[in-house]
Amino acid sequence: MAASAPDAASSDTITTDVPARLDRLPWSRWHWMIVIGLGTVWILDGLEVTTVGNIAGRLSEDGSGLSITAAQITGITAALYVAGSCAGALFFGWLTDRFGRKKLFMVTLAVYLTATAMTALSFQLWWFLLFRFLTGFGIGGEYAAINSAIDELIPSKYRGRVDLIINGSYWLGAVGGSLLSIVALNTNIFPKDVGWRLTFALGVVLGLVILVVRRHVPESPRWQFIHGHGDEANQLVGDVEREIEQEKGHELPRAKGEITIHQRKSIGFGIIAKTVFRKYPKRAVLGLSLFIGQAFLYNAITFGFGNILTTFFDVSTGKTGYYFAVIAAGNFLGPLLLGKLFDTVGRRIMISSTYILSGLLLFGTAWLFNRGSLDATTMTACWCVVLFFASAGASSAYLTVSEIFPMETRAMAIAFFYAIGTAAGGISGPLVFSDLTKSGVVGDTVEAFVIGASLMCAAGLVAALLAVKAEGRSLEDIAEPLSAARSEAATTG
Repeated sequence: MAASAPDAASSDTITTDVPARLDRLPWSRWHWMIVIGLGTVWILDGLEVTTVGNIAGRLSEDGSGLSITAAQITGITAALYVAGSCAGALFFGWLTDRFGRKKLFMVTLAVYLTATAMTALSFQLWWFLLFRFLTGFGIGGEYAAINSAIDELIPSKYRGRVDLIINGSYWLGAVGGSLLSIVALNTNIFPKDVGWRLTFALGVVLGLVILVVRRHVPESPRWQFIHGHGDEANQLVGDVEREIEQEKGHELPRAKGEITIHQRKSIGFGIIAKTVFRKYPKRAVLGLSLFIGQAFLYNAITFGFGNILTTFFDVSTGKTGYYFAVIAAGNFLGPLLLGKLFDTVGRRIMISSTYILSGLLLFGTAWLFNRGSLDATTMTACWCVVLFFASAGASSAYLTVSEIFPMETRAMAIAFFYAIGTAAGGISGPLVFSDLTKSGVVGDTVEAFVIGASLMCAAGLVAALLAVKAEGRSLEDIAEPLSAARSEAATTG
């Protein structure tokens, strides 16, 4: 089952069946190791963001050890975290395509762990802001390195649901962060200036556990055979095949399909930009639409939910975690229960419907809130329903941009669309909407809801027209690698 030897006419041209061999693998313990080693970092991200949102009220109180206001936390701090994520995605995305997935998903996690530990030691506002930016810097790099690695290692039959559930696991961390904040904010257990620091310390401990597991996750064979490591790619896939055959107790069927590529060390930014915007302009519009829509909804509105509860429903800062844990659970159930449909019903129908339906439901929530028909409990219930669908849609944005562009541009494509979309919704959103949701004026918060709902519906309509039918197809079939032999003339220069 090894790939055929390199073409005799050119030492840097090889014909390989590695992609076909990876895609025909049955689900196994090896795949679970990939999911646990790479996917669990989203739990950390959810823990981080939710914890900061829920402890905003406590950090702004006298005796917290920091001189900071709640608006600064949900506004400036949130914007800096997202700005760091955007910068980290672009920087590490470029390095990931150049030096490989494995090296970078180890480096990015180390950056995240260091910055989180330093956040726990914050003694002045500038220190807290700096290390929130650097924490985001590491997380942004994780998005680029990990989404590209996951999609290249998971068989095409399972790629949609696995990608959605992994991205949706963010909300398991959000549940943990919400419940953790309840304990951390209990002054009968921890002093005001200690509890919030321990929440960040726990993130470091969990990250170290993930780092140990991640050491066993291999490099992407798809990256290897394109970047001059064809023998390593064959050996890696061969070892995995033998391991799975031993686990299943029977031989694997012969893989069907080969691809001939010209190996190359790196791809220039000019070729990447030309490929994304000239060769795939409709896909570029799709990626931007999906990311901008979900970024506004989540970064601008959802993470201000605790502030809405305290401002409009007189919920104490120590109890907002209970409410957020409920909507976080709804967020995780969306990708978990709907994920398989993205592989069976199809990408176009599921992406467009989850975006549009969540937008319409948010319009309904805004209407009820404006009428004064909601209390803290019913508002939380409405958000649960909205985010059940929105979370599946938002997760599909990462899936989409990681599979519809050529292999050589994958990490940079993820980084670019994440950075642009998130900068639009995740940086400007918190800065604008923190003022709207803290004003205490119902109409201002309704305006925030309507903006988020409108952008989600608009993105859903774009998906209905432009989404790519990628379900069950190999990555090389969805977008031919730039290094493919017949693509040489189009990609040189």
